[in-house]
Amino acid sequence: MSSWSLYLIRTRQNTLYTGITTDVKRRLSEHQCSKQGAKYLRAKGPLQLVYSVELGSRSLASKAEYRLKRLSKAKKEAVVEKSLSRKELLTLLDIEASKDHFSHL
Repeated sequence: MSSWSLYLIRTRQNTLYTGITTDVKRRLSEHQCSKQGAKYLRAKGPLQLVYSVELGSRSLASKAEYRLKRLSKAKKEAVVEKSLSRKELLTLLDIEASKDHFSHL
């Protein structure tokens, strides 16, 4: 099974886009160069990957993505600036990782 990661991409307008994937490099390339990328990011380039962290299971990554999207821009910027570790991010988002979520790491 592939391990899931959460990532943040900065657009030309300085907005932050949050997503999850099993392959961050591939997903960034899709956002930059193909129709498989998010519609939100089209014509907002250049795009810059500013943060990514491996989380393990898809369910944990989805939960983290949901909670991160609801943070203020300032808090998201702090995640990027501090380059939070997996543990730090989950603590910030008030997510307790069960043993299930560690099985992929």
